[in-house]
Amino acid sequence: MSELIYKEITEKIIGAAMRVHSKLGNGFQEVIYQRALAIEMKKLNLLFQREYNMKIYYDGEEIGERRADFFVEDKILVELKAIIKLEDVHMAQAKNYLEAYNMEIGLLINFGAVSLEFKRLQNKKYQSSPFPNNPKIL
Repeated sequence: MSELIYKEITEKIIGAAMRVHSKLGNGFQEVIYQRALAIEMKKLNLLFQREYNMKIYYDGEEIGERRADFFVEDKILVELKAIIKLEDVHMAQAKNYLEAYNMEIGLLINFGAVSLEFKRLQNKKYQSSPFPNNPKIL
């Protein structure tokens, strides 16, 4: 099996999420976990944008915007949830965001369950050529 793309970065993010969940447990609103995860990622010297507005394109035309929870190291989209259980609709939503933003790798992290849930997602339609809606961290 091939090596996971951006394995080191995703492991750092997941580890940070585990620390947050360990300290806070479940039951808070998503924004609380988002703020705590930002603190943990800063400790790891990860570059990120929180609540990053990303444009959505269709056939080369902008059709709207969506705010990503985190955009990490110019490479990884991180979507947070604070719900009892991740369902297929949440996975589909995260995959759609990866495709809409032409991001190769994403993480879907749920703080709402008794144990932290996370899914690593890969965009099968990813195009490595420059893409107008693939943002960069300033």
